[in-house]
Formats: sequence, C-alpha cells, structure tokens
Amino acid sequence: MTSYTDKGEKPERGRFVRFHHVTFWVGNAKQAATFYCDKMGFEPLAYKGLETGSREVVSHVIKQDKILFAFESALNPGNEEIGEHLKKHGDGVKDIAFQVEDCDFLVQKAKERGATIVREPWVEEDGHGRVKIAVVQTYGDTTHTFIEYLVPYKGLFLPGYKEPLFKDPLLPKLPPGCLSFIDHIVGNQPDDNMVPVADWYQKCLLFHRFWSVDDKQIHTQYSALRSIVVTNYEETIKMPINEPAVGKKKSQIQEYVDYNGGAGVQHIALNTSNIIQTIVNLRARGMEFLSAPDSYYNTLREKLKTAKIKVKEDINKLQELKILVDFDDKGYLLQIFTKPMQDRPTLFLEVIQRNNHFGFGAGNFKSLFEAIEKDQDARGNLTALTPDGETKTFY
Repeated sequence: MTSYTDKGEKPERGRFVRFHHVTFWVGNAKQAATFYCDKMGFEPLAYKGLETGSREVVSHVIKQDKILFAFESALNPGNEEIGEHLKKHGDGVKDIAFQVEDCDFLVQKAKERGATIVREPWVEEDGHGRVKIAVVQTYGDTTHTFIEYLVPYKGLFLPGYKEPLFKDPLLPKLPPGCLSFIDHIVGNQPDDNMVPVADWYQKCLLFHRFWSVDDKQIHTQYSALRSIVVTNYEETIKMPINEPAVGKKKSQIQEYVDYNGGAGVQHIALNTSNIIQTIVNLRARGMEFLSAPDSYYNTLREKLKTAKIKVKEDINKLQELKILVDFDDKGYLLQIFTKPMQDRPTLFLEVIQRNNHFGFGAGNFKSLFEAIEKDQDARGNLTALTPDGETKTFY
C-alpha cells in the first residue's frame, strides 16, 4: 500500500471543487429513483420530463444531504444512444459530474492534453440563474460533466428542472439514511488499463496519485486486484481506478468487466458520521449488504489488542451489523458494501465512516473479496482460469 504526498504544481487557473452529482442511465428512471429512495434514504428533489417540456429524456433527481443522484431514461422508441448503452451495460452510471471553476479553461487544457470533448461548453439558464456546462469522455462509455455556476444558482438542481410530481407519503415514516456526501467513486478497468486511465486523469485533468495497492497486497486464495487512487489538487474528489490481476479463479473485477461490457463505475462510496445508526436504519429499510464471517471479527479483536489506536465503537455491534474495520497507527475507518443494486453483478454502493484515516480499506479487501466470491459462486461465476486466462466453468 502506497500513499503519495506530492500534489505537483497548483494548476494556474480553474479548479475542481467537488462531486456535483452522478447520472444513471436506466430502463425505468421512475422506478430506479423510487428504489434508491425506499432502500437508501434518498428523497425526490427535482424532475424533468414531458410535463416540463423535455420530450426526449426523463430525469428524476434525488437527494440525501450533499449527495445528488439523477436517474435518466429515454421517453421515445428508437433512442439509440441510451438504448445501446442499456443493451451493453444494463442499468448503471453514465456520468460523474464535477462542480468546477473556469470551465472554459479546464476544457481547453484537457483538449490540448488529448482528452475527447463530448460537448464543448454551453450555457443553460432559467429564472433561477445561469450555469456553464461541458462534457468530457473518460474510461469506457463513462463521461464527466463540468458544471460552473456563473451566478449563484437558486434553483432545485439545474436549469430546466421543476418540483417532483409526487412526494411519497411513505418516505417520512422510514428511518433516515444518515448519509452525508460522496466519499469516492471507483472505476473498474479491464486488465492492463488501470495505469493508462490513471495517467489520463493526471495528464488531462491535472489530478495526482493519492494512494495505491497492488496484487501482492490485495489477494485471496482465488483472485486479486490492483488499484490507483487519483484526486484533484484540493483532494476533494477521490477516484480509485481498479483492474483485475491474474489468480486461480475469475476475480470480482473481471466479473464486473464481463457483465458491464467493459470499463465502468463499480461502486459509489457514501460517507456517514454514524455508520452504526446508518446500517441499522438501512437494514430496517430492506437494504442488502455483504456479510463478513465471524472469524473476521475474532482476528480483528486480536489485532486491536496491540494497535496504537482505539476503536470507539462496540466491536460486538459492528460484528452484528457486519461492518468492517481498517486501521493504521493514526486512525481507522468503518465500511460496509451493499449487494449489487441491479440484477447484473455490476454497480454497488459502499457506506463509509472515517476517523482520521484516509485510506480505502486495504486491510478489508481480502474479507470483501471473500464475501463477494461467496456471492460469485452462488451466481456460477467463481470460475477457474486456464493458463491462457480463459474461464472454465464446473457444473
């Protein structure tokens, strides 16, 4: 595990401020948004569709504290862009939007350094303000939207959006999700694509390396991964980039790449200040999480006896809720992962709480992999690899 301290030179102009929102392309935006509201504690925020004059695409935006998710679907037959994306990837993340300063400059610099600009900067406005927007291509079919507020924007979300058509009376009766902001967003790549993608962020967006692990550090009996985390100069946007490493059986990274039809967003980590209450509440709402075995907690108790830090939370409660713990000499983090959020074993979510710890749970990757491998086996995807890297399934 390697941490990096060199941020490089501060960019001369422009700034990536924070994650703004995440856009999902799905088959049925209304139902997908409702699922995240019911299970994860989001609430409807804004809407764009036929009733607002949007004739081609419908968008349901949901919110929880500083987290914004937008679910989009095609309204008409024959929408090839969204249709082809769904056919290839299934429901999943299409775009990760960043709030930026000096959008024009950032796009121009990215273009000069070789980035593909999907859409040059344009301005949208309504009675609530003016916003400059641009779209840049990143890994796979994923894009980054840059959003610059030209004046303080007072609308619900972005120009063109209106109040939701319906407020579900069930939501206020459910326990709160207690999720605060997007901690990081992980992209899975095919083998040997991790370094070129990390280099793209460093070259085109002037991000820098923040943290990395390799397959010597992260492996189980069957599979392994490598990961590089890149971040903006202010380190407010963390983007881990993963790739599979050769093991005895197909890794969960390779399973993702196979079912996603290539690179894409594997998971979104959501930060909470009280993970115990969060998971109690989300389990009560019917959310499914991966399970660590009791042996994990027996080992954890032994390790903590000689650790330089003290975990404030009750380990018995963490064990009951299946929350994982990772720590170093300065602090610790608590984390847990949902099962896939759709039928394809692709996108899932993470809930994370940090206590003076800025890593990504490397000490838990083995336990996470083993939990996922258990589910992979149930799906018939924990297949053996032949010497040439092909999979061999046993029935």
